[in-house]
Amino acid sequence: MTESSPKLEGAPLIAPSSTEHPLHEQIVEACRGVYDPEIPVNIYDLGLIYTIEIDAENAVKIIMTLTAPGCPVAGEMPGWIADAVEPLPGVKQVDVELTWEPPWGMDMMSDEARLELGFM
Repeated sequence: MTESSPKLEGAPLIAPSSTEHPLHEQIVEACRGVYDPEIPVNIYDLGLIYTIEIDAENAVKIIMTLTAPGCPVAGEMPGWIADAVEPLPGVKQVDVELTWEPPWGMDMMSDEARLELGFM
């Protein structure tokens, strides 16, 4: 953010995803194959994947969070994501970064996840 950019109060400061990249949908589907062990919904629909960035060489950077900092699988889940995405044809490498900003909230879940968990 530059000094002249207005700070948006309460807006999540999440980097945009490379949604136009041909690998984006495959990566999303791979992320949907990873589940939070405590919640019967995949991590993508839970809203834990903040950014999927794919560069010109098909190196993938994923920025994600967890439902809570004390999550028992905090150390393992980024590896699960990398293991799901790395085998995709065309993916050069995968870097998964864990962030706590903005904190995850139930409003980040997809409608499918809300329905699955009985919130709709």
